[in-house]
Amino acid sequence: MTETLPIAPWRVFAVTVRAVRRLSPSFTRVTFTGADLDRFADNGYDQRIKLALPLPGQRAATLPDGADWYATWRSLPEHQRNPIRTYTVRAVRPHLAEVDVDLVLHGDSGPATRWARRTGVGDEIALVGPDAGFDGNHGGVEFRQSTGAPLLLAGDETAVPAISGICERLPLDARGIVVLEVPDAADVLPLVTPPGVGVRWLARGTDGHGSRLVPAVVAAAGELLAPGAPTAAQPVPDVDVDTEILWEVPEVVASAPLYAWLAGEAGVIRHLRRHLVAERGLDRRAVAFMGYWRLGQADAD
Repeated sequence: MTETLPIAPWRVFAVTVRAVRRLSPSFTRVTFTGADLDRFADNGYDQRIKLALPLPGQRAATLPDGADWYATWRSLPEHQRNPIRTYTVRAVRPHLAEVDVDLVLHGDSGPATRWARRTGVGDEIALVGPDAGFDGNHGGVEFRQSTGAPLLLAGDETAVPAISGICERLPLDARGIVVLEVPDAADVLPLVTPPGVGVRWLARGTDGHGSRLVPAVVAAAGELLAPGAPTAAQPVPDVDVDTEILWEVPEVVASAPLYAWLAGEAGVIRHLRRHLVAERGLDRRAVAFMGYWRLGQADAD
């Protein structure tokens, strides 16, 4: 009798580029297909995945298969390890075996941007994502629906795909403000939100990261937190974003006058974390802060 192996929450999908669409100066949408992408779980919100990108001089990328794929990949010589980067799913169409991923184009020095600028139909890579056959929590979704509190969703261009996915799944009676800082005014994309959720796009142009986002989030928090809301300033453990990962997400959202979800450049997010928790006194269990990347540093695998 053959033993049936348990299904893991995540699996490696071998995928092919079906379409590439330039959305704006800073965003490109890549549509992937694959023989088993009908098994990709459509969890929505800010579902993370990983893409294995080609090595220099290659058009295709693969990953070891099986539950221990990561350990096997790590054991390979560095020159044989396809670089891995983390992204957010933008759309899933299991009936068509398709997954959309929106990629941010910034410079041309990293493997992800180089690949995004040059990829074309037929290119083959590996995608690590949730397996629909797994009966449980896949992980990789950090947004937590609050219990009726207004929402503050904010981030830079790297958070646009995640916030877009979150907004599309919000209930119709959701209330709140979305703040998005992008490089250029032409990067403003269509965003589907409930009637009670306002969207503020901010183009920073040649100014620094966070130059528009920080004051806009401070202002939005002031609007959403009613005068006299029961908050109390609380200490916030400092994080050295040059050596540590800024990633603080509550598993269960506490009752609070506001639920905040912020992601983007780690130094900017650390500043906003300090403002909302230490200065405005929001309960740390009602805020999610994620440093997606760090200015001047390459992404970790």
